Amino acid sequence: MIETARHLREVITKATPLLKSISDKDAAYKASPKKWSKKEIVGHLIDSASNNQQKFVRLMETEKLNFVKYNQDNWVSCQRYNQADWQQLIELWQAYNLHLSHIIEYVVLEKLQHLITIDDIGSFTLEFIMKDYVEHLKHHLKALLPFAGIDSKFKNIYSQ
Repeated sequence: MIETARHLREVITKATPLLKSISDKDAAYKASPKKWSKKEIVGHLIDSASNNQQKFVRLMETEKLNFVKYNQDNWVSCQRYNQADWQQLIELWQAYNLHLSHIIEYVVLEKLQHLITIDDIGSFTLEFIMKDYVEHLKHHLKALLPFAGIDSKFKNIYSQ
């Protein structure tokens, strides 16, 4: 898991200055009312980080966990990410993900086989959801920063 944590930190380190170079106006632009802006995508990634922190820590407490799926469109809409300050969103996203890399790095290895079911889908191991979280993050960063060289396998549970 040290490698997964290191990889997450590398992605954050690479993406942060590129995100910061985008203007607030450009980050708020929506190609259509049904598409997320860059601000909304980063907001979604903050939501994903917060939901995954809950999964990681709760799975370290118990061998089997039932967890609810979250309605990502509703979360983005309710929090009005498009009206938020772009630089603050980036800083929150960066800090949250650095914290998640810390959790991943120091996970007790025996707990990696603990199982989670998400909205009756699964079971997934803690190890899988930790690794999958990084792939989910990279998938969205590729959409935000298509020329940044962030690779993604994108075979994750979030698309189910």
